[in-house]
Amino acid sequence: MDVMLRYRGREVDAQDVTLIQALIEEYPDASRRALSKKLCERWGWVQSNGQLRDMVCRGLMLALHRAGHIELPPVRCRPPNNVVAHHRPKQVAVDDRILQAPLAELQPLDIRQVRSTAQERVFDALLQGHHYLGYTRPVGEHLKYLVSAKGRPVACFTWSSAPRHLGPRDRFIGWSATARRQNIHLLAYNSRFLILPWVRVPHLASHLLGRLARQLSTDWQQCYGHPIYYLESFVDPGRFRGTCYRAANWHFLGLTQGLGKDATSKKQNRPRKEILGYPLTRQFRQLLSEAS
Repeated sequence: MDVMLRYRGREVDAQDVTLIQALIEEYPDASRRALSKKLCERWGWVQSNGQLRDMVCRGLMLALHRAGHIELPPVRCRPPNNVVAHHRPKQVAVDDRILQAPLAELQPLDIRQVRSTAQERVFDALLQGHHYLGYTRPVGEHLKYLVSAKGRPVACFTWSSAPRHLGPRDRFIGWSATARRQNIHLLAYNSRFLILPWVRVPHLASHLLGRLARQLSTDWQQCYGHPIYYLESFVDPGRFRGTCYRAANWHFLGLTQGLGKDATSKKQNRPRKEILGYPLTRQFRQLLSEAS
């Protein structure tokens, strides 16, 4: 049957549209939010942690509504925009004296996952104040790591859900489109990496990448109920050389197209970035290519 819509990895055909419209007519007093939850239950559409994918489902139903395939009930309320509602992190006072020493003198390093902890506020403020991209609230599955030495913060890392489409990465893994849709949650993207500007310790960055590669999958399993088999990141060659990634044995896979995830054409609209990847297991291709 012909596909009428593709949305966030889900294909919708005429049979699906008939089911959705019948669901809307079955519950004429239900809100759009309630309908999306009921549709997720009908489809068995859940996240890896068992929660319904109702927010994604709402977007899918809205796309069908705008295309004229279904008729949704009127909007009942408009919640505040989260991007506007969340204020920039406030500055925090930390010891920012120059820290210059051999790596061995900083040991033991404290690498702590701080999402949903009291230290998350410090982490967010450090990224906002010292990363060239500032702080952006991560979307989807993500973990935040604050690294300290002798009680002083020295580095911050954010790991997030991986981009859905990335040509060089997908060719390197060798998975099918179906396997990619089913297994993309088994990848993690290093969306922020900051060595604080007062820290001048040779080899610290590559050392931390190696340490995090060994613990990230376990932490992800504990938080989200599934492991991670592959890591990736982007490097802007106009700003950085990616030396620490290469020193930590990450692989250069190619360049992005410079389009951005919401591009409406194939015309480049931003700088192309290097794509770097790091498998966490030798069986990563086999594990990521499995599809039901």
